[in-house]
Amino acid sequence: MARIKYYYDTETCKYERVKVSRWDMFLNSLGIFSLSLIIAIIILTISSTYFESPKESLLKKENEELLIYYEDMQKDLDQMNSMITALQERDDNIYRVIFEADPISSTIRQAGVGGTDRYRALREERLEREDLVISTFGRLDKLKKQMYIQTKSYDDIFQMAKNKSDMLASIPSIQPIPNKNLKRLASGYGMRMHPILKYRRMHAGCDFSAPQGTPIFATGNGKITRARFSKTSGYMIKINHGYGYETKYLHLSKFAVKEGQRVKRGDIIGYVGNTGLSKAPHCHYEVWKDRKHVNPVNYFYNDVTDEEYDKLLELASRENESLG
Repeated sequence: MARIKYYYDTETCKYERVKVSRWDMFLNSLGIFSLSLIIAIIILTISSTYFESPKESLLKKENEELLIYYEDMQKDLDQMNSMITALQERDDNIYRVIFEADPISSTIRQAGVGGTDRYRALREERLEREDLVISTFGRLDKLKKQMYIQTKSYDDIFQMAKNKSDMLASIPSIQPIPNKNLKRLASGYGMRMHPILKYRRMHAGCDFSAPQGTPIFATGNGKITRARFSKTSGYMIKINHGYGYETKYLHLSKFAVKEGQRVKRGDIIGYVGNTGLSKAPHCHYEVWKDRKHVNPVNYFYNDVTDEEYDKLLELASRENESLG
């Protein structure tokens, strides 16, 4: 119940009841409401400044979790970047060196993703942490591009390895007849006395003496380009091994192959004979590189030990008479 107020009237010497007008009541009510509103605003401001609402607490927790996930993702990206860098270094400094290929340039390796604004859609979203999101997408795009380049490089290396394997299988690298005791090499490469013509001339190959009918092997993979008889060479076989290599086998007794046939290293292509300008049964063997004859003994490395190879070098260097 509202309290009734009185005042002392000096003229009547009596206490008179205070009469309040409606306007005064309105002003009083408005003042009380304004004061209450100001106090409420102050309390709300203090509360929002120093105290979190349940919704704000939830959002803050979610942001903290997102930040943790982002940091973990950045660590994973750093690890991926380190791995791709290690693969690139191994690719350039080991694999490409082995196969004699030029390293991939750093400009290509950097895998630029510039040009058009790739992230326009993200920018139009007006994200709160736009820089964070776009930088992460940029790192991912760069890693994907680098991984694609590295994958293509491995495709190239695989092809180079395949070609290298084919080349190694094609290079003449064994002796044309069985020679385990190293007693078959009768005459080497260089100036030698011809047994029939009786004058010194360039002996463009090595002579391997062996009984008539001893098998003669292809010294590398290739294609038979000639299997014919001539008065000087007798029965002669020529093999094109590719990669600039050719081999010739002279003075055979008969062929085991025909022209156009493909052979592999170790295949029997013919048999030792004494045909043409020949002094005794043997196989005259020549190696040609880029249309120039070279010393065959330099290619006898695939079926002998280091000691045996040194022995073959010593035998081939003797200036004796050739067999044909």
